[in-house]
Amino acid sequence: MQKSESTDLARSPSAGTPQDAVALLKADHREVEKLFAQFAKTRFATRKEKLADEICNALRVHTTIEEEIFYPAFLAATRDKDMHHEAEVEHAGAKKLIAEIEAANSRDDYFEAKVKVLSEMIKHHVKEEEQPGGMFAEARKSEMDLLSVGQELKARKDQLEG
Repeated sequence: MQKSESTDLARSPSAGTPQDAVALLKADHREVEKLFAQFAKTRFATRKEKLADEICNALRVHTTIEEEIFYPAFLAATRDKDMHHEAEVEHAGAKKLIAEIEAANSRDDYFEAKVKVLSEMIKHHVKEEEQPGGMFAEARKSEMDLLSVGQELKARKDQLEG
């Protein structure tokens, strides 16, 4: 796939154009970044709880589709075990913190701290995936069928959200 095609795919998810895997995952990253920013700005406890719930749900779906579909396809196409294993370990740490946030509420002394630390963990993880030489760049250089994997990711994401 040419670079201009992948850029077009990333820009038109709402138009019904299929997204390639990297575009879909990057769109997820941007959505979660927005939710974290909203969480940081709000002062209302009930709004913070709602946003934390949205963040946790979005991350649960995202980590699931990456682990079930994207990471195995990446590993098969690149054989880059180190990058794959690091991503899996980062996911495990995030999922542990997500579970703690879901078990808490805004009255918990550590609630906001946990969401802030999760935000920092996710920023690091996103940077690792999206940087030049990162997982997404390596996937683009490989023989991985990003459009087909993107369709699988979208179908599984719809299933998990529905």
